[in-house]
Amino acid sequence: MRRVALKIAYIGTGFHGYQRQPNYRTVEGELLKVFKETHIIEDTWEAHYSVAGRTDKGVHSTGNVISFITDEDIHINQLNGLLPDDIKIIGEARVPYGFKVRFPLTRTYIYIQPIDPFKEDELDITKIRQAMQYFIGKHNFRNFSKRNEKNPNREIKNIEVEVKDNILIFTITGQSFLWNMVRKMVTSLLLVGYGELEVETINKLLQPVELRQYIRLRPAPANGLILSDMEYKNINFKDSQYAKDKLIEVLKKEYIKHDQEKKADIKLIELLEKQE
Repeated sequence: MRRVALKIAYIGTGFHGYQRQPNYRTVEGELLKVFKETHIIEDTWEAHYSVAGRTDKGVHSTGNVISFITDEDIHINQLNGLLPDDIKIIGEARVPYGFKVRFPLTRTYIYIQPIDPFKEDELDITKIRQAMQYFIGKHNFRNFSKRNEKNPNREIKNIEVEVKDNILIFTITGQSFLWNMVRKMVTSLLLVGYGELEVETINKLLQPVELRQYIRLRPAPANGLILSDMEYKNINFKDSQYAKDKLIEVLKKEYIKHDQEKKADIKLIELLEKQE
């Protein structure tokens, strides 16, 4: 028997999250169905099966990682042929028997946020970049997750934002994250960018003595969030470019479909505005 780690990519739109749930389509449910069919995993407990990130409904991934013990050989192309089009295994690594998939050195999330063309106030990217710097380092993130977190302290190692084709692309790296933490961070930065929060407010929300100045932040939509990458000590994945290309084909089809819908919506708005 040996322990393996697999890198999983998926388009979260059609799933009720990662974790298997009765009567719902989930990423884990689809994976385990194929693993059982191919006898790779008969029983998750006996296989010591574990996953790095249990993503929420609608959240995507290009780098979630699962690990388990098996006697069977792993044939990625065969498994991908049995998996639905919106899930693909894109990498494999042989790992030590004691490998703990839940504890990577770092996790990286990307959040994609289109700039709202109908907002009256212009987005101030300079203020967003100023506010972002407060997140770097170790802080109390209670204001960016559930209020009853037992340990709200987390460390952000890096945070960047890129503006491309009228879209904001946030990249956030840390060792671990609280539930909804990234999405609430993005919300707070957008509020700063539109002048609804002061830059310094981000700093106050990260100070334990300022927790009474709680602002209820609504998490940014799940469909903009991507679990991008996991970094493990001395673990290198052998990536499958073929699997990546197949998923890219699906993404392109989805993009074309939604881009057409978006253009139709904008045109409809323009027509309605002309009628006023």
